Amino acid sequence: MFTGIVTGVGRIERAAPAPGGLRLAIDAGALDMGDVATGDSIAVNGVCLTVVARDGARLEVDVSRETIDCTAGLGAPGEVNLEKSLRLADRLGGHLVSGHVDGVGEVLSFDAVGDNRRLVVRAPGELAKYIARKGSIAVQGVSLTVNRVDGPEFEINLIPYTLAATTLGRLARGARVNLEVDLIARYVERMLEASEDGR
Repeated sequence: MFTGIVTGVGRIERAAPAPGGLRLAIDAGALDMGDVATGDSIAVNGVCLTVVARDGARLEVDVSRETIDCTAGLGAPGEVNLEKSLRLADRLGGHLVSGHVDGVGEVLSFDAVGDNRRLVVRAPGELAKYIARKGSIAVQGVSLTVNRVDGPEFEINLIPYTLAATTLGRLARGARVNLEVDLIARYVERMLEASEDGR
């Protein structure tokens, strides 16, 4: 489990073929990896992956073909948002994020509004019902607040801190981004379905 508060920007240095998918070698950069051990979970661009090897600030994770097919940004070298898994004593600064990406969205616009950026994303149609104005959504593993919703399109305001501390500052029109909708929306839907079935 994660909070969507990215704690470091790393870089995929190598994506090598492995049985059933890829093995990624990631340089965690300035992220403190001192308390990360083999077997721990780490979110990479919002995708929960298991650390299979670590040497200082470098770690390796395996990614299945299924995960590669339903996410974006894990199959080639490049910058990635990183977050270590949540501990019970940690503050919940963002919202509860599972690291199970629900779909891949497309950036429709990324415009300057003063020092901020207005990000508009088109989500897959089946996710639209889970995205609500003033609700939470994780984009590339970053917990964000939705400002506007229009069908499958939603708008977010990105402040300078978020632009500098994550990879979101490098987005451009047409970019593909990993999306995870709020867990609460999914549970509410499931409870309503169960209630209807019990009638």
